[in-house]
Amino acid sequence: MTVIQHNPEGVFPPYRCYSHAMEIGGDSRLLVISGLNGYLADGITMPESFEEQGDLIWTHMGTILRSAGMDYRDLVSVRTYLAAPEFDEANVRLRVKYLGDHRVSLTVVCSQLLDPRWKLEIEAMAAK
Repeated sequence: MTVIQHNPEGVFPPYRCYSHAMEIGGDSRLLVISGLNGYLADGITMPESFEEQGDLIWTHMGTILRSAGMDYRDLVSVRTYLAAPEFDEANVRLRVKYLGDHRVSLTVVCSQLLDPRWKLEIEAMAAK
């Protein structure tokens, strides 16, 4: 499998932990991860803070990735839904914490989420 980042000149510079597009070529497996929320393992309880919910979501994502024989470096696309724009900087810090210098195609949307307790929801795609 070949993964090629596409950040061509003439398009604005990529933001932190971001690539404008990822091309996947050759024989590969694609893992599509549904929107994750900051629930504890019981599926009912969740912390109040954005940071704690975000840490749980990224930890859950890591667990899902490992179940497919993958890790965070195999992510090619991440879509984050924020409950409010003021969570943007904390969201960037979480992304940097878990992705480091790994760049993915990325979208961040501010929207009303299904449950008012949710501060964010993240869906992703990984390939190997």
